[in-house]
Amino acid sequence: MDFVALLVEGRCPIPFDFLGVHADETGTGRYVVRVFLTWAETVELVRDGDRHPMSRVHDEGLFEVSVAADDVFPYTLQVADATGRVFTIDDPYRFLPVLDESALQAFNERTERRAHRLLGARVVEHHGVWGTCFSVWAPHAHNVNLMGEFNRWDARCHPMRPRGSTGVWELFVPGAGHQTHYKFDVRPRESSRRYAKTDPFGQAMELRPQTASVVWSPPDRHVWGDHEWMSSRGGRHALEAPIAIYEVHTGSWRKHAGYDVRAGNPGWYTYRELADALLPYVRELGFTHVELLPIAEHPLDLSWGYQTVGYFAPTSRHGTPEDFRYFVDRAHQLGLGVLVDWTPAHFPRDAHGLARFDGVPLYEHPDPRRGAHPDWGTLIFDYGRPQVTSFLVSSAMYWFEEFHIDGLRVDAVASMLYLDYSRGAGEWVPNRYGGRENLEAIAFLETLNNAVREEFPDVLMIAEESTAWPKVSFPTSDGGLGFHFKWNMGWMHDMLEVMRADPLFRKGLYDKLTFSIWYAESERFLLPLSHDEVVHMKGSLLGKMPGSRSQKLANLRLLLAFMWLHPGKKLLFMGSEFGQPAEWNFEGELEWGMLQSPGHQGLHDLVARLNRLYASDPALHRLDHETRGFEWLECHDPTRTTVAFLRWAPEWTDPVIVAANFTPSTWKAYRLPVPHGGAYDVVLNTGSAAFGADPPHELSATLETTEGETHGRNYYIEFDFPPLAAVVLKRRAAHVIEQDVSESVG
Repeated sequence: MDFVALLVEGRCPIPFDFLGVHADETGTGRYVVRVFLTWAETVELVRDGDRHPMSRVHDEGLFEVSVAADDVFPYTLQVADATGRVFTIDDPYRFLPVLDESALQAFNERTERRAHRLLGARVVEHHGVWGTCFSVWAPHAHNVNLMGEFNRWDARCHPMRPRGSTGVWELFVPGAGHQTHYKFDVRPRESSRRYAKTDPFGQAMELRPQTASVVWSPPDRHVWGDHEWMSSRGGRHALEAPIAIYEVHTGSWRKHAGYDVRAGNPGWYTYRELADALLPYVRELGFTHVELLPIAEHPLDLSWGYQTVGYFAPTSRHGTPEDFRYFVDRAHQLGLGVLVDWTPAHFPRDAHGLARFDGVPLYEHPDPRRGAHPDWGTLIFDYGRPQVTSFLVSSAMYWFEEFHIDGLRVDAVASMLYLDYSRGAGEWVPNRYGGRENLEAIAFLETLNNAVREEFPDVLMIAEESTAWPKVSFPTSDGGLGFHFKWNMGWMHDMLEVMRADPLFRKGLYDKLTFSIWYAESERFLLPLSHDEVVHMKGSLLGKMPGSRSQKLANLRLLLAFMWLHPGKKLLFMGSEFGQPAEWNFEGELEWGMLQSPGHQGLHDLVARLNRLYASDPALHRLDHETRGFEWLECHDPTRTTVAFLRWAPEWTDPVIVAANFTPSTWKAYRLPVPHGGAYDVVLNTGSAAFGADPPHELSATLETTEGETHGRNYYIEFDFPPLAAVVLKRRAAHVIEQDVSESVG
């Protein structure tokens, strides 16, 4: 093997067989030390103060020296460059391997859940010397080189060591440490091409459009102050707990004054600024969690983070990983959970990322009918490859472990489950049984969710799944996929169809108001009004509502109230809480000036009121996923397009009564059947002036029942039902007698 030619070409596959210390083949008992430094003018080997000048044996920077055995270990190199600057460095090629063989085997067998502790860039002390161990999985590569600031980005200087048949390459670089910038130079076997790749396991990256990975191991790591939150998190995430999520795109929630995207000034808040501005706002509104659109590193702003490159790196758009830890810590100290969107369904084709990582499909499925996404132009993971499972499961563990994240919202689950997703006849390959189910993706999701439930039993795994796939939100032991909650996309589509319609014609859509209850217990549902509904020419939530501005606001108040009072956890995208008129613009910021308008401020106040009512009344959350927590009072009134129902607390006590009028008409002397006689307080009326209604439609603070049969019940309340409004009533008595319960059941 012509090592010199291979080094010069950057294609040396076994550098430790040539570089470093080797016995002199002449049999003299001496040793030859070789180094390859393309930027060096002179090199000296130094041991215990003795200096041994090395001879340049190739113009490209190959140096060697013959020394006696006693003069070899340990040694350093004193290197002078063309400017005369002198550096003392350790020779990477005098060190033994770092990586543990059993961990490499676990990675290759899909059982490694902490691959980030194995691969990537880790600052370690090795043989008494501090440096960084760089390692990468590239099984189809002819060789892999390391390039970075330590070799002036000439990858030929640092060819990496192959670790047998594991497909992993490693190199310990003494002196390389925190904030060192680097990339992997991957050379395929079958071509002369080279691929400059960022680290798949990199824990920090440069700000786009730069693409280098960054070693992250700060001397002063964040000291967490969220012990109280972490110890109570399990109760906050129980099925019977109130969960209301404020969904945020961190780049466009609020911006610095004078921002100009076209001039290269995006105006982003830092993580610390978001912690100080966003989190108190979310807490004031009464949400329990903030959910961030993908915060992992991504090259394209337009993707909003959904085309992830750095599965272990918080985006540098808002600061460092330590800054992000501060954000999460601050949220927890304010009593807020932090969820992040996570994208194991696909990844972008960017040349520096995962695509064709070692010259051929590696992370992606090799068959384009399974490995390319027709909708987004992205690539689909090869879920049947054990190392891909290790990679993705480790990514999830990393966010929970390193950043105390409280849950992952897994994006595009439906696209993972079906081989024919967005594909026509002949464009997809059936599974081994001839079906359309992606068996490998299903196995991956089960493995992922089982690992999370075992190691972090108090966090949430939430699926964005839009089909009727059964038991998405049930444990795998019950035949499910293992998620905790599933987005109720059916409810969302039905409700938006109703609300977009002219209110005078909503009676034709009446069944869509009631249909979701018939399947409400089939999954543990989360009701989403997300970012997906306010982009791509869909308009804002307010823009979807019909009528004048005041009618639009009334409709939106009604929609949000119905969502908060309906069974299921809640999610609302930023800006909808005050009725932003314009469609969301990821390059801009929310229209905060709208809060100067009474109608928009009133909507904002309504959301805060709904959150507090939802969290404080057990009837509105304790039996979210049980049939006994819900009971219709009126579901057969399409002509007036009203519905009414009971939300029961455990033990069938202290119910909340909800009535909603989806028309612009005031229904005079409206009779609402109730389970018990007595006085009922009006807990909420979205038609009130308190919430910006114009004109307002007030109700008495207390309504009395009348005895008389209505819809099979012995009591009713009669009132003038405000137009486009939801009303919440609660009996003033704090308990329900046994007879009343029996009557209600009967």
